[in-house]
Amino acid sequence: MLLKARKRKILGKKVKKLRKMNLIPAVVYGHNISSIPIEVEKKEFEKVFKSAGESTIIDLKIDDEKPIKVLIHDVSYHPLTDEIIHVDFYQIKEKEKVTVDVNLKFINESPAVKEKGGVLIHHLTKIKIECLPKDLVHEIEVDLSKLSEIDSLIRIKDLKIPPNIKVLENPEDVVASVSLPKAEEVKVEEKPEESEEKTEKPVSEKSE
Repeated sequence: MLLKARKRKILGKKVKKLRKMNLIPAVVYGHNISSIPIEVEKKEFEKVFKSAGESTIIDLKIDDEKPIKVLIHDVSYHPLTDEIIHVDFYQIKEKEKVTVDVNLKFINESPAVKEKGGVLIHHLTKIKIECLPKDLVHEIEVDLSKLSEIDSLIRIKDLKIPPNIKVLENPEDVVASVSLPKAEEVKVEEKPEESEEKTEKPVSEKSE
């Protein structure tokens, strides 16, 4: 997967100009590697990011230089518009282990949901792993067909993890579970009780 970039001359607060030009300010760094400020086309980056995520190696070609192997290490978003405002690329080395977040892909259907009316709850959508670049995977599958009963669950230790990958999470953490649907609370408005005692109007005395 190839992504083209250019070395960036605009730095600091002036990078707002780049965003108006549909460019995303970014930086490339790595272990014992000097950081390089760059800029990437917004549409091109979004296309690559959608396919690659943060756990797929991409070839980053800066200007006319030879492409380098990088990971999309961090993506920053605008708090209001949710647009991408900055990207960190991490340059990898073949014999150096990397730490990344890998997406979980939920497959099949839970019998407890389909047949018993349970509610599926996703507790995790990513897990952090460590491995050599050659052993990286794009996603890890979670088989929901194992959730056959209400209150059944899948933990990290139940996932099929390739042998060369180390999971940097608590193996007891829950990935997905099935629970009973919450009963809807019906509020019954109580009607005010009518008083059985009728108030008598005061009778005025007639003057003789």
